[in-house]
Amino acid sequence: MAQINTESQFSNDQDWKRNLALPPKDTRFQTEDVTATKGNEFEDYYLKRELLMGIFEAGFEKPSPIQEESIPIALTGRDILARAKNGTGKTAAFTIPALEKIKTDSSYVQCLILVPTRELALQTSQVCKTLGKHLGINIMATTGGTTLKDDIMRLSETVHIIVGTPGRILDLANKGVVKLNNTETFIMDEADKLLSPEFTPVIEQLISFLPKKRQILLYSATFPIAVKSFKDKHMIKPYEINLMDELTLRGVTQYYAFVEEKQKVHCLNTLFSKLQINQSIIFCNSTNRVELLARKITELGYSCFYSHARMLQPDRNRVFHDFRNGTCRNLVCTDLLTRGIDIQAVNVVINFDFPRNAETYLHRIGRSGRFGHLGIAINLITYEDRFNIYKIEQELGTEIQPIPSTIDKRLYVAPSAVDDYPNQLLHQHQKNLQLQQQQQMQQHSYKKSSGNHYNYKNNNYRPNNYRSNYNRNNNPNNNSNDNNVNGNNDNNNDNTNKNQFNNSSNRTSNQNEPNGHRNRQNNNRNYNPNSSYNKQ
Repeated sequence: MAQINTESQFSNDQDWKRNLALPPKDTRFQTEDVTATKGNEFEDYYLKRELLMGIFEAGFEKPSPIQEESIPIALTGRDILARAKNGTGKTAAFTIPALEKIKTDSSYVQCLILVPTRELALQTSQVCKTLGKHLGINIMATTGGTTLKDDIMRLSETVHIIVGTPGRILDLANKGVVKLNNTETFIMDEADKLLSPEFTPVIEQLISFLPKKRQILLYSATFPIAVKSFKDKHMIKPYEINLMDELTLRGVTQYYAFVEEKQKVHCLNTLFSKLQINQSIIFCNSTNRVELLARKITELGYSCFYSHARMLQPDRNRVFHDFRNGTCRNLVCTDLLTRGIDIQAVNVVINFDFPRNAETYLHRIGRSGRFGHLGIAINLITYEDRFNIYKIEQELGTEIQPIPSTIDKRLYVAPSAVDDYPNQLLHQHQKNLQLQQQQQMQQHSYKKSSGNHYNYKNNNYRPNNYRSNYNRNNNPNNNSNDNNVNGNNDNNNDNTNKNQFNNSSNRTSNQNEPNGHRNRQNNNRNYNPNSSYNKQ
């Protein structure tokens, strides 16, 4: 009888993985940024089976290089200082050991994860929930821009892991709402940003709430001098990981195009018509330019969202959530979304305004080519940018090539998508015709939306109140000491001449654009303006 039970248990040990509801295998090409591993498997780290189930059901197959280096060391409780490229799996490198070490029978906060932006907090908490869905672990995301009342109610129940921005967590700690005296694991993602002068005073105060015996994990793509100062002061013989043999992702091809300022919109329109864009992120250097450009892109007939730090938090959440779900093809934003945001479908990044420093440039182009996949970054360069582009090339040790008349789709599009592109255009054309017919039949039923709802009357992807007169002080819920919205790019006085966005629009034509890109009628598909945002 004992032998039968042993055989049954052995069979279960062998079959559990086979019975998982795994997602379709990702057959896209991957670069050595994520494939140059030692050949380890997730099972080699003796993780809980429930955690392994979440890992495989999330689509993970084998650990990436940063995960191979980080996970076994983090499980021992040693401090880690890890440097790896954007989009190579850093988030899973620290969330997997953090989830493994949680004691579900204890009710106190055992792990604190700090990130610099609200969108990254939502994304990281969702990764924790996805990987740990079979563990019974309670995970909470908290950021500025939301009411403290909601956080207080959630913290009245058991919370094992908190993911948030520094200002809000310090606010909760000062009020005694969250107890961190037993929090044994302290993780900082995008540590270079968190240890900048903007955040350092808040970080120092937060650490005073943590116990003396703690594990500190720091992860980033760049480590300035401030990180060394923090390491010497707060970390105990940290294990240092450096996988930055080169700074830029191997799968991202970089181009530049010299243009006059007034020709930028015309150039952007040409790129939209010629490129096979899955999803794109377009960066500007100020909030006003973001809004002006998003409006112009919509007028040209392309689906477009925008996001910046002066928007109300519910609106930012809605845009981020919908863009991740593929509701819209193009997103215009400031450097708010350069940090850690992982949207696998993005294969094109466009710097409409060239960044001011190499660090910002590195994080911007890292939004494409995620996890070893292919992507392109296109920079629109004016006469004033000519020295800056050379300086950034030298600092990063990379090459930014002149843009050719035709870009090989194999550089940024999966092979299957390249082969099927004509069929996609035909299918999209047929779908657009159907939508046009439906809209003509239902036109009388569309009413002008109000508040934060999308305006179907103008076929816009912009909420009615997305205007340049956003003021954080008008938000009664924005009382948190949350520093992450004070980025340099959002505080500059914007003296941009709005006519720069209008001079080229009259001579641009969208009559010959591929139907796969010209998608104004497709803007409001599957979208309910009355639905509330589903918090992650």
